[in-house]
Amino acid sequence: MRIAVVSESFLPTVNGVTNSVLRVLDNLAAAGHEAIVICPDAGAPGEYAGFRIHQVPSIAYRQFPVGLPSPQVQRILARFAPDVLHAASPFLLGAQAIAAANRLGVPSVAIYQTDVAGFARRNGLGMTSAIAWKYVRWVHDGADLTLAPSSASEFDLRQAGVRRVARWGRGVDLDRYHPNNRRSPEAVALRERLSPDGEVVVGYVGRVAPEKQVERLRALRGLPGVSVAIVGDGPARPAAERELRGMHVTWLGRLGGAELATAYAALDVFVHTGSEETFGQTVQEAHASGLPVVAPRAGGPVDLVEHGTDGLLYPPADDRALRAAVAMLAQDTPLRMRMGEAGRRAVLGRGWDALCGELIGHYERVILDASADVQPAGRQRAYS
Repeated sequence: MRIAVVSESFLPTVNGVTNSVLRVLDNLAAAGHEAIVICPDAGAPGEYAGFRIHQVPSIAYRQFPVGLPSPQVQRILARFAPDVLHAASPFLLGAQAIAAANRLGVPSVAIYQTDVAGFARRNGLGMTSAIAWKYVRWVHDGADLTLAPSSASEFDLRQAGVRRVARWGRGVDLDRYHPNNRRSPEAVALRERLSPDGEVVVGYVGRVAPEKQVERLRALRGLPGVSVAIVGDGPARPAAERELRGMHVTWLGRLGGAELATAYAALDVFVHTGSEETFGQTVQEAHASGLPVVAPRAGGPVDLVEHGTDGLLYPPADDRALRAAVAMLAQDTPLRMRMGEAGRRAVLGRGWDALCGELIGHYERVILDASADVQPAGRQRAYS
């Protein structure tokens, strides 16, 4: 199969969209498929996993490259002649690619991954939530199928009027993130640094951005026997540091690869603070690492955390409930261990190989529909 992947984000920018695209490309290469990538010109490598990377003009907006409409996109697609277009978190570049694919008769799958309406509201783009959702609907209705990562995002898309929606989650690296990492010399050394007096280590992993609400960890101030570790960086770090001043907090900065796996292994409890996640990949990574998870009962974590079994869900706006959940786990080592083991079991079927197998199935369905010349109403029935 020939797949054209168009992504609003790619290396060297590292975020959830980039990471998902990289894992998809890894698995496409392993399965013997052909692919190309089209992304903003922000210093991407010339190739990845043996696939050529095409860069198109972009502008920088608040540390993010934003791909601009360019006639190159349709020319690249026409030359490659893909069987299907994969549009990762489509915005400007992705919208143009979907339109170009339609003109070329190429079926397309759009991956919904970014809360565009929330992003517009938080970053002062002059778009109200209603207008932003109209744009989301316009972009995604151009695709043959939109894949939503969670029940919450699927509901939002359907409420906004997006017609052809199916569910596709995200995979997790079950080998890299593993409970056995706790015994590694690196994890033992890091834990001694984070817990010099035997404290229970409560950790957050992710971008430190306004929507992540990392400052809510202030609710843990004064909890006895608890230290906090934060893995990540971003524009909201200075504000979060001010809010958490005076607490036992260790800032580990942005980590990846083996260092990130070591950081998870040094934690006792994972806390997710943001209530606007379309999925929650770090929740899966924490579970794979054998950690209990505390997260808001909102967005993607609702599908990933079974309350009382592998973690605790708290009302999104209730800092007292967040504190109580962490306190319960901090005081009960057997409970932490049971929930951590349950979390590991919960993700055993979610490796990237399995998830990419599902993705190929979605590709095949839209290709089959296109080859059979199925009318839009028929596609809507198939995926509703």
